[in-house]
Amino acid sequence: MTRYPRDLRGYGATPPHPQWPNGAKIAVQFVINYEEGGENCILHGDAASEAFLSEVVGAVPWPGQRHWNIETMYEYGARAGFWRLHRMFTERDMPVTVYGVATALARGPEQVAAMQEAGWEIASHGFKWIEYKDFSEEDERAHMAEAKRLHAEVTGEAPRGWYTGRCSAQTVRLAAEDGGFAYVSDTYDDDMPYWTAVGDRHQLVIPYTLDANDMRFSVAAGYGSGDEFYAYLRDSFDTLYAEGMAGAPKMMSVGLHCRLAGRPGRAAALKRFLDYIRGFDGVWVARRIDIAEHWASVNPPVLWERPTAMDRDSFVARFGGIFEQSPWIAGGAFELELGPAHDSALGLHNALARVFRSAGPEKRLEVLKAHPDLAGRLAAAKRLTEASTAEQASAGLDALSDAERARFEDLNRRYTERFGFPFIIAVRDHDKAGILAAFERRLENTADAEFAEACRQVERIALLRLKEILP
Repeated sequence: MTRYPRDLRGYGATPPHPQWPNGAKIAVQFVINYEEGGENCILHGDAASEAFLSEVVGAVPWPGQRHWNIETMYEYGARAGFWRLHRMFTERDMPVTVYGVATALARGPEQVAAMQEAGWEIASHGFKWIEYKDFSEEDERAHMAEAKRLHAEVTGEAPRGWYTGRCSAQTVRLAAEDGGFAYVSDTYDDDMPYWTAVGDRHQLVIPYTLDANDMRFSVAAGYGSGDEFYAYLRDSFDTLYAEGMAGAPKMMSVGLHCRLAGRPGRAAALKRFLDYIRGFDGVWVARRIDIAEHWASVNPPVLWERPTAMDRDSFVARFGGIFEQSPWIAGGAFELELGPAHDSALGLHNALARVFRSAGPEKRLEVLKAHPDLAGRLAAAKRLTEASTAEQASAGLDALSDAERARFEDLNRRYTERFGFPFIIAVRDHDKAGILAAFERRLENTADAEFAEACRQVERIALLRLKEILP
């Protein structure tokens, strides 16, 4: 048995409606990352200087040395950039979420006071603005606990949101296991919030962005000018707003840094974007905690028995009859590399169908022969499986006149004599007249063509059965 942990399905083709307040067509969420004073620096006890997200082209860490240029660029963010962004948002009465590195917040008391006076949310951006990819689970958990402690000490309250940024593969799980966060944002995998199961609890995830993010000013493939930044933000907004107008509202995150977007040329582009979205009706500019509370209210976790969480016996017992009386198919599917994408009707159907399709003709013939005759003797004797009984009843085959029953018996006899297995059709797709017409038409098929058609119908019946019990 192999279980694949990554969720490549998400909401699929039909995400839930977010029901944004006042019928908003889009939720726009601005994040200001406050990292200045929390970055790598030997003054902070780190082994080397910072090299990430600065104006220095090709920057690398300097072991045991201070990097004066990078330090002062970070200082610009705290001294000037923050206040430019603060004025820009407060003048427009637009709320903001701050991702605050705990050690940076501790070194910026006036900025913290300004954040709080403006009513901004201050979420945790970790203890230090450093890489956590090589941290042990124990050490990362300890840093998370220290981030919460220092955050509460500096701001007066514990953070309700978490975003490490330079995270490890275990960060989301550790934050969820902590149990104290209304949301975690260390993912980039959706335009909507979603719930993820961790242990015995559900954690809300509000995905973040690295594309609608001024960090791309500091990377080679990023924005070369404020015009490019503005155009990308505008196009992102227009696309999502149009989807909202069409009945499928989404969320747009915008990531900002005091030392990047706080520079005058970039701030001008951000200002144009803020004024642009103010020209639209139905735009909800919100803090992340507002989105989290709203989502928890209107779209709480949906619980169902996930196939990939079952043991083998439970899995086979539950799905062994999806392909009529053929539990070996469920047993084979259980051994495949299943993941979250298979916890849906379409996903699990694909896994079951793979086992059926890869079986030889003789094994598939056994499955065909396991199906009952339509309106046959087993039905009359009430000896069909529960699923087959419901399916035949849906097309009215449980209430036939004597003439209709005689016609079905004749067709069943002729079909079985010709092909060696019962006539199989997904009756939920047809009414009684359509079934009889298909019966007559398929009697004219070649043996190979009808075997292939019967196998397709078996798969279709399986899918319809799964859709009754899985999302």
